[in-house]
Amino acid sequence: QVQLVESGGGVVQAGGSMRLSCSSSGITSNSINSIGWYRQAQGKQRELVALILKDGSTNYGDSVKGRFTIARDNAPSTVHLQMNTLEPDDTAVYYCYVSYWTTTRGWGKTFNRHDHDYWGQGTQVTVSS
Repeated sequence: QVQLVESGGGVVQAGGSMRLSCSSSGITSNSINSIGWYRQAQGKQRELVALILKDGSTNYGDSVKGRFTIARDNAPSTVHLQMNTLEPDDTAVYYCYVSYWTTTRGWGKTFNRHDHDYWGQGTQVTVSS
């Protein structure tokens, strides 16, 4: 019953800006390992855009460094991607991604940790020249 709800996609002109948001449900904020965005352009592999980790550190793809900024709200658990100075090469389907953990109780008094990955359905971003 984990859900990722993405919003903010659309069409913009080159040089413009756009903000994407992803809201998670069914996951507590303190169970998230990382959350952020990947993208996949036509005929290309899916690539990292921006990721924010549990400790607050961030990872950016080389092609978006200096132009994109990721930020996270803990309550509610939402991640925002501010995209500035957009280029036609930024055109892609953008996917929200979350890594999170859960625990289960085993036999006796043992507890087991499980790590999970979950992807949003994707939102189209088109940058026109």
